[in-house]
Amino acid sequence: MMMIRRLLIAALLSAPLAACQTAQQPFATMDDDNWYVGSIPDQPHNIPLVDRRKMDAKYARQTVEYKGSEKPGSIVVDIDERMLYLVQPEGKAIRYGVGVGKQGFSWRGVASVGRKGVWPAWSPTKTMVGIKPDLPRHMEAGLDNPLGARALYLHQNGADTLFRIHGTNEPWSIGEQVSSGCVRMLNEDVADLYERVPVGTTVYVKRNGRYRV
Repeated sequence: MMMIRRLLIAALLSAPLAACQTAQQPFATMDDDNWYVGSIPDQPHNIPLVDRRKMDAKYARQTVEYKGSEKPGSIVVDIDERMLYLVQPEGKAIRYGVGVGKQGFSWRGVASVGRKGVWPAWSPTKTMVGIKPDLPRHMEAGLDNPLGARALYLHQNGADTLFRIHGTNEPWSIGEQVSSGCVRMLNEDVADLYERVPVGTTVYVKRNGRYRV
């Protein structure tokens, strides 16, 4: 049954999407007995806690050595590694496993956190509605919302890029190249990151070792 659901999800994700408008499997229809082991208290919804034994240990949140030149407090997303680094002082970083954009959709560049959202609502872009007219025009916060428990909205020059760092209700997608450009994290991880970074934080998203286009 799980394999069939994954095949259905893969077929759904094969259509080109814009920015963060990747459809995700509703929490209520997932095999949550396999992927979740409880929850973390949160408001207005508790955050489902993923069974980390189902995942590669390298994607676990951990403090690692960091040799990059970015200043402490910066976020660095490495598309190729499927990792997000929150740079710390003294050559350290907190590393999180992430899911990234599919081939041809991954964005790279330098942005900043323009705003932050707790259990944000979601609306598809006009482009996405044009591609998939049956999409809901608005989804309130919840366990089946594509943005998950938290979202960091990436801006450039004061304008929304439409790319986000956000939670996901598809924990099996961490470490994969499946989204339409946004960076997805486990909900418990994006909640942790959310508490650590303020609005204005610089975000570097790089591919092939570069974040300059």
